[in-house]
Amino acid sequence: MAKIRLTKEFRFEMAHALWNYDGLCKNIHGHSYILFVTVMGEPIKDVNSHKLGMVMDFGDLKNIVSDEIVDQLDHSVVLSKATPNIEQYRNQEIFKRFFVTDYQPTCENMIVDFAERIKKRLPDDVVLHSLKLHETATSFAEWYAEDN
Repeated sequence: MAKIRLTKEFRFEMAHALWNYDGLCKNIHGHSYILFVTVMGEPIKDVNSHKLGMVMDFGDLKNIVSDEIVDQLDHSVVLSKATPNIEQYRNQEIFKRFFVTDYQPTCENMIVDFAERIKKRLPDDVVLHSLKLHETATSFAEWYAEDN
């Protein structure tokens, strides 16, 4: 049977700052992110399956991406662990949704992290094909399995 690609779109709001950057993004600022997740597989052929004809239930994909990314990062602040005095932000009322990454939280690095998180949760017969992460309306990063 033919390989089919499914894509689901996700949206979340997130603030970050880029430590040691030489432009405006060194300051805490926010983005309205749009994440496109594309998986690939063959539609289920088992006539007894509740998922007959599906590569993957869109609801299952939504649950995976929501659990791993959207629910964690939406309306959060994300900073690199290299940021000086980072501990001063912990446990403050306005930083209840505060995450520290091992990497600089650029669109490029985040999409690599997202790919790893999503791949671990997919069914065995479904593969992550690609991700596209819009940081702004006109700027985005893309990740393709074939390149990695």
